Amino acid sequence: MKKLLLTIFVFGFAASGFAQSGRIKLPSEEKPRPRPSIELPSIQIPVKPSASPSPTPTAQKTNSSDDDDVLRVESVLIPIPVSVTDAAGRTVQNLKPSDFELKVDGVVQEISEVSRSETPIRLALLFDNSGSVRIAREFEKKAALGFLRRVLRPGRDQAALYSFAGDIERAQKLTDNLSALTHAIELFPPPEGGTKLLDTVSEAAFYLDENATDGRRVIVLISDGADNLSDYKLEEVVRQAQVANCQIYVVKTTDFENFQRTGNRTASANVWDLAADRRMQELAAQTGGAVYSPLDERELEAAFARIAAELSEQYILSYYPNDTKADGKFRQIALRVPGKQNLTVRTRKGYYVPKL
Repeated sequence: MKKLLLTIFVFGFAASGFAQSGRIKLPSEEKPRPRPSIELPSIQIPVKPSASPSPTPTAQKTNSSDDDDVLRVESVLIPIPVSVTDAAGRTVQNLKPSDFELKVDGVVQEISEVSRSETPIRLALLFDNSGSVRIAREFEKKAALGFLRRVLRPGRDQAALYSFAGDIERAQKLTDNLSALTHAIELFPPPEGGTKLLDTVSEAAFYLDENATDGRRVIVLISDGADNLSDYKLEEVVRQAQVANCQIYVVKTTDFENFQRTGNRTASANVWDLAADRRMQELAAQTGGAVYSPLDERELEAAFARIAAELSEQYILSYYPNDTKADGKFRQIALRVPGKQNLTVRTRKGYYVPKL
């Protein structure tokens, strides 16, 4: 039996065969499973066509001491989800491949195709259930349910739910059943205790990586950003999210909580807030997501609406990489729309290539 070794890591497409519900509590004393640095599962991906198309990928045979032949695919299509907004935060439509400039490790790459985001979404919605977010909890739950109704297309998209404080609880496995998701959110316990924010993001990335195989992997984190119990460090979790192809959006609750508590819309930040803010900004920026900081109920609903709209209107850029070395290194992405003014272009900062 021939083994097919893929030399390029594909960004962001994942689908789940799991739609059953299940409330699973992850032991607080158990550190989330460490991910091998760049070891990725074999998945089906499109192969760059040759001048004379054939039904099988172009490959080279390598020497092997095994009885099996080893085939190595030399060029594969890399899809990159991209969000483009104008100065008012509205999504920009009708851009063409020629409108974008893509650089990978500083080298301009030819964009083969630009399409709109018709691929399924596999979403993990993470609720901070620690004592520091107690005031806004009920309205956050209501707003999150509205978000799920907007973003989940029946029979196409799926979501999982996590509740975290001192323990990490997967309250609902991936499902497209809104009733099951609603029921799971309603059963969340009262907020209390410390916070394992980074460990929860790590666990959600592992879960999506293992259970989603043909859709965009998205994590939406609802939290004030505080973390006092996690084993993982920020840099480790950023890397894990990038390797697992997860795009992270954050609904930051700090300003909302302060406004609800004091009525002051300009409450000053402290050192704890600054550390939490950096944590959330890095998670989003490095994976192509965004951070929203609503102050009141209207802005909170608007933040969820913006995320839902962005996910439904993303571009998918595709290119064939010139560098196909399977060296396990990070490939840095830089993307812009040079011919148009005042546009914000967001995508992940890069991707890792599997080392063979």
